[in-house]
Amino acid sequence: MPIALLPDRAVVAVTGEEATAFLQGILTCNVETLPEGEARLGALLTPQGKIQFDFLVSRNGAEGFRLDVATERVPDLVKRLGLYRLRAKVSISADPTLGVAAAWDGAETAAETIRVRDGRLPALGERLYFTEGAFSADAAEADYHAHRIGLGVPEGGRDFAFTDAFPHEALMDQLGGVDFRKGCYVGQEVVSRMQHRGTARTRILPVVFKDGSAPAPGTEVTAGARSLGVVGSAAGGRGLATIRLDRLGDALAAGEPLRAGGSIAGVEKPAFATFAFPTDTAAAE
Repeated sequence: MPIALLPDRAVVAVTGEEATAFLQGILTCNVETLPEGEARLGALLTPQGKIQFDFLVSRNGAEGFRLDVATERVPDLVKRLGLYRLRAKVSISADPTLGVAAAWDGAETAAETIRVRDGRLPALGERLYFTEGAFSADAAEADYHAHRIGLGVPEGGRDFAFTDAFPHEALMDQLGGVDFRKGCYVGQEVVSRMQHRGTARTRILPVVFKDGSAPAPGTEVTAGARSLGVVGSAAGGRGLATIRLDRLGDALAAGEPLRAGGSIAGVEKPAFATFAFPTDTAAAE
């Protein structure tokens, strides 16, 4: 029952009497409906609908929110949110007093922590926020990422490049990271169009490396002479890869083996996914 410290994650605090309205107007997720005790996937997009920052959002008191984001992205996120603040009555800052951890499979700790469930998938467990220096863990950061990868859950900067992927491609529509019923937010028109027209041809998918070794991130996934996509993060014999669904379908129909760095790879549909997958039709028949 592991708990892993996540030094690659940090917290940005957004507080103030207009914090809810401010975030609701720019983020992909719905913060108005966000309950206490949940960390909800969300993103700040470019006006063209691509992901600039992805994070987990949770409530911090009556007029505040925590944005759990990649540590190296904190300064840029604070700056970008500041550009959107205008005259809104909010304060935006990094919170260096909090560390981040993940707990799954029912793990418990005696340390004083703020515990919120990971709203992406129940199997991801909980996020823990604690005062730096007052916490220990029994698992490594790599163990958490192996768990995440095994569940088929992408993470920005590891499985897709920022400003290069749409929310649908990063499975945010499948993991509760986009609210299609809320009002406008930055990039909303493009994302809504992709949803209603079903034009997401590329998805991040779990990949199994049959020889048990994972190629380096950025390794091309091919079938014959055609490129299907690229590998992102991996752990052991599993990984995540950005894949063109139409090309995957053609390869499977033709019986062409999939390769990544010399390894023959099998591509799976995430257990939580509801989008059409090339093998769905064959299975139905």
